[in-house]
Amino acid sequence: MGSLRHEQELDVRVSYGQFCIQESHDTKIPIPYPNEAESGVFLKAFPMRLDLGSAGHTHTASVRVEVWDSVPDPDHQKAWDEVAEAATETVSGDLAVWSMERGPDVITLGKPGLWRVRVAAAGRAEVLQQTTDVGVAYGVERWRLQFWPDEP
Repeated sequence: MGSLRHEQELDVRVSYGQFCIQESHDTKIPIPYPNEAESGVFLKAFPMRLDLGSAGHTHTASVRVEVWDSVPDPDHQKAWDEVAEAATETVSGDLAVWSMERGPDVITLGKPGLWRVRVAAAGRAEVLQQTTDVGVAYGVERWRLQFWPDEP
């Protein structure tokens, strides 16, 4: 079981149903955001970039970032609408959070290298309904991103 090293709470502006996390030194990214971004995909990995698909078109999502020293146990206490895992690489140890409207917030992993991430989201049906019917949503869709070193 891994140990939690640090955590961050972010308010992420989602636009066009998506946001991304990518290497903070954007000149190093082979395919920078939003190139090749796809609508309707929950999690898609590119070299040094992760695209995250929201259920709502334009809103502010609550994102909790956790950095672990090794793989965390799965969370069986909370009901998540979707969960997926991927890998990413960082040359700086920092990742930038971007959307089409705003950026970047910075996620500090603490060291460069390969990292795994478990992405979970809840409130997806609610944010879809609210952004469709009302047009404004703040913190309705909740995300958790758990990062840990991808060591052999």
